[in-house]
Amino acid sequence: MSPPYLVLSRRADFLAANRGLRVARPGFVLLSNRNEGLGRRAGITVTKKIGNAVVRNRMKRRFRVLLREVLPEHGLSDTDHVLIGRAGGVERDFALLRTELLAALERARAGKGDAPRRSGKGRSGNGGPVSWKPKP
Repeated sequence: MSPPYLVLSRRADFLAANRGLRVARPGFVLLSNRNEGLGRRAGITVTKKIGNAVVRNRMKRRFRVLLREVLPEHGLSDTDHVLIGRAGGVERDFALLRTELLAALERARAGKGDAPRRSGKGRSGNGGPVSWKPKP
C-alpha cells in the first residue's frame, strides 16, 4: 500500500510552498503550491509562539491525523500542502478542524487564496521596525 502523501522535509520545499496560495482558518493556515509532477506532498509547521514542546507536538499529531484522513480524497494532485499551526488550533474540536481543512482545500482548488502577506519584519515593508525614528 502506498502512503497517502509524501512528507516535506527540506526547508526549500517549505519556502516554495510559502510562495503559493495561502488560505487562513482560525486553527491553521494552509499553504498550497504546485510542485511540477512530484506528487501530493504535505508538511506541518508549528512555531514556538504557539506554546511549549508538549503543546506543539500535540498540535502536530492532530495535523498528521487530519492530513492522513483528508488528503487522499480531497488534496490537490501534484501540489505541496503545508499546514501552519495557529494559537487556537490545539483547543479546537477535531471535527471542526476537519471541516475547516476541507473548506480550505476547496478554496485552494478554486484558486481563491487570501491576500498575499507583505514581506519583511514588522510589516513595514523595509525589514525594519514599524515605528522606529532616529534620535536627534
